[in-house]
Amino acid sequence: MNMLFTDSDLDGLGCGLLAKIAFEDKANVAYCSYRNLNERVSKFIDNNENKNAQVYITDLAVGKDVEKKLQERFKNQGHVQMVDHHVTAMHFNNYDWGFVQAEYENGKKTSATSLFYEYLIERNMIEATKALDEFVELVRQYDTWEWEANDNKEAKRLNDLFFILGLEHFEKEMLERVKNPEGFELSDKETLILDLEEKKIERYIFSKNRQMAQIFVDDYCVGVIHAEQYLSELGNALAKLNPHIDLIAMVNVGTKKIGFRTIYDEVDVSKFAQKFGGGGHPKASGCSIDEEAFNIFVKDVFPLSAVQMDAPKNELNLRELKGSLYINRDHLKTYVFYTEKGNWKIYQNKQLLEPVFETYSDAEKFVKRHFSSGLAFDNYLIGFLAEVLDKKEPEIRGNLDENRSLASKKLLN
Repeated sequence: MNMLFTDSDLDGLGCGLLAKIAFEDKANVAYCSYRNLNERVSKFIDNNENKNAQVYITDLAVGKDVEKKLQERFKNQGHVQMVDHHVTAMHFNNYDWGFVQAEYENGKKTSATSLFYEYLIERNMIEATKALDEFVELVRQYDTWEWEANDNKEAKRLNDLFFILGLEHFEKEMLERVKNPEGFELSDKETLILDLEEKKIERYIFSKNRQMAQIFVDDYCVGVIHAEQYLSELGNALAKLNPHIDLIAMVNVGTKKIGFRTIYDEVDVSKFAQKFGGGGHPKASGCSIDEEAFNIFVKDVFPLSAVQMDAPKNELNLRELKGSLYINRDHLKTYVFYTEKGNWKIYQNKQLLEPVFETYSDAEKFVKRHFSSGLAFDNYLIGFLAEVLDKKEPEIRGNLDENRSLASKKLLN
């Protein structure tokens, strides 16, 4: 018997599909999560009836206690082979049965599916085909987010189809699809379904962006949202829509899991997730919700107002002019303005704040991170300047640039 324990996402399913092709009717696949992996692996290897089974673990890393059990099994001539690509699992390379590689020699990022495919080919357990090559590469590009840089939408659509069909149905369809001697491709019906799904995802992202709150965890500004679907697309889109935020935390109370995403190279969410007992990639990771995580990402966030979105169709209150007004959900107004000294200052609650910024972008980032504010609508700016200069609103509109400059001088005195 060949027993594979693997993740329940697209990359994990890719490993499961390869196992079923390689081992055929002798393949047993358990799709797991970080939350139940240790229990399921431990229960299997503790059963004496499974002492001769070939045990494979892909795309997931067991905890220390099960790690010791696997080493003991291996020392007693039992079969164990782990194949993974997460940097948080590198210590498994210290074992003869562990193989973890995050990147190829050419700098391309690996996936569990691509590594397991190569492992099976090298040992003549599976025969490479054009369809399998193409399927594995789509999985790799999606899991590493290389598809975005390459604009390979087929990789993203493959993952979308995975969530639409569900694990069992998707696996059944793909097992047949990878047998195509002409190569791997989606059907016309699937393409139509995915076109409709893309529009649904766009609406979902828009609604979640309006609900997101933000907090500071250590030195990171974290956007927090409750979400149950489209996590990769949602996390990436929210990070791009809110570039002042370091990382996105997507909470699913139903599954008791949190997904973390970032778009910044200097932010490693795999290390961030480790603080809560999780792990993953530098830009995509996750953890289970324990008491500490619940208090930080659910309890403490619940009373907070959502981040204020920027006004979408402004003509007057725009970025990087002499003065721009921001407002948050609690109606706190913050004015960012340029001074004659060539720097940027912030005015709030009838007083100047201490920080001085060299660029407008730095000032805006500070405002968004610390006050959850967005660019206010045009009429708020006109009203604010009218109050500061003690003028009528039509006077402000009549010569907005001059009034911006006058307001800046008055706020500095």
